[in-house]
Amino acid sequence: MSELEKSPAAAEPQKDRPPDDSQGPVLAWTVHPVKRRPLVSVAVTAFVIFIAIMVYTWMESHWFTGLALLIMLMSLAKFYFPTYYRLTDKGVTVKSTSQTLVKEWKLYRSCYPDKKGVLLSPFVQPTRLENFRGLYVMFEGNGDAVTAFVRERIARAQQKSAPAGDTKAAEGEKT
Repeated sequence: MSELEKSPAAAEPQKDRPPDDSQGPVLAWTVHPVKRRPLVSVAVTAFVIFIAIMVYTWMESHWFTGLALLIMLMSLAKFYFPTYYRLTDKGVTVKSTSQTLVKEWKLYRSCYPDKKGVLLSPFVQPTRLENFRGLYVMFEGNGDAVTAFVRERIARAQQKSAPAGDTKAAEGEKT
């Protein structure tokens, strides 16, 4: 038996490699805010520990202290744990601790970059609802590349959706 046939890795498909679901370029990166600012990380962790001590002092219960720690850590999950971003020609994938969001470009009609990230909005004009219905993609030293990629994909998705709608309407009128 050859060395390749003996290897268990050769027999199993690679689980860590994401599927190649795009036809074009892919931007993928990880954002881990706790590593970005170590002093803020220490301060936030000290605050969480302080809250746990206060809960234990007040309630004198290990159970409530554990519950308070769990609630605090889950509310700060985006800060403590990494978030993975993947932009393809088909859409955006955001994988965090508790969920994986996969959204297509056709859902977004505008974007608003700032110094920390870009907000993908389903609305053409700015509105107060975009913070609730939009998707915020954080940068990791790649702001210009991400912004250009997002703007191009949103524009391309809008061009594809407009002619398709016109074609369907024209076909409906003919029949």
